[in-house]
Amino acid sequence: MSKAVRLDTFGGPEVLAVQEVPAPQAGPGQVRVRVTAAGLNPMDWIMTADADTAARFGLRLPAGFGTDYAGRVDQVGAGVTGFAPGDRVFGGALSRAVAEFVVVDAAGEAAADEVHHTPEGVDDRTAATLTIAGRTAAAALAVVDPGPADTVLIGGAAGGVGVFAVQLARIAGARVIGTGSAASAGFLRELGAEPVTYGDGLAGRVRALGGVTAAIDLHGTETAHAARELGVPDHRIVTVAARLDGVAGANGADAAPGTLAEIARLVAAGRLRVPIAATFPVEDIRRAAELQAGRHVHGKVVVDL
Repeated sequence: MSKAVRLDTFGGPEVLAVQEVPAPQAGPGQVRVRVTAAGLNPMDWIMTADADTAARFGLRLPAGFGTDYAGRVDQVGAGVTGFAPGDRVFGGALSRAVAEFVVVDAAGEAAADEVHHTPEGVDDRTAATLTIAGRTAAAALAVVDPGPADTVLIGGAAGGVGVFAVQLARIAGARVIGTGSAASAGFLRELGAEPVTYGDGLAGRVRALGGVTAAIDLHGTETAHAARELGVPDHRIVTVAARLDGVAGANGADAAPGTLAEIARLVAAGRLRVPIAATFPVEDIRRAAELQAGRHVHGKVVVDL
């Protein structure tokens, strides 16, 4: 038997519970990972909030929770090459990552079912934050393709995806203006963004900073509308959490092959850092999920197993 966070009914953080479950076994082409850390994302609680949403992701009760994980391979199925027991790894296991063990496809390249070697210099807590947020940020940046001549407006820049988007845009050479609360200004400056408060009058405040040439809206459509008001063409605007007619949308599934390996290399090289706002033992999963669901965390929330 092993521990896993399970839901016997769909709902909010109050339905999450640590349960004893049979330990999963690696089949052909699969590896089993002993999880040491799991990173939380908005999609974790959004897709388990109600039965209709869960069904769109192929989830049925009893369901697991969380997608990002890091740990060590402890079982290798027939036909697997490139992984051995003891290897440090990270990846994605859709709605089952907050558990002692996860089984994933050793050749998988989708966030719902993938495993990658963790580079030296990247600790497990950090590795457990990379999959969903890193993929999503990279996919969004690929749409607007920023470079040294650009100023990119990033809405929701202090959140879990935002910290990746800001830094990846800066690595690409762009200037970044990031929206957030007044309290997040210092945090955004540390990431390399020029802060601007969200809300009514956003376009005017951004115009006072010199305007923008591209925009990534990670929260809704306010940033996208402000970019349009500032003359940014629709093909250089992308949304993630909402959709806007005429503007491209992006999510982690759109990320190019090799995205996660490259992000992990950037972290290992010290060129990209992942602020971890809070860590919780798995027994405190409800508190961890409540904090993440509040959407006011600067950085990532990680659960230790």
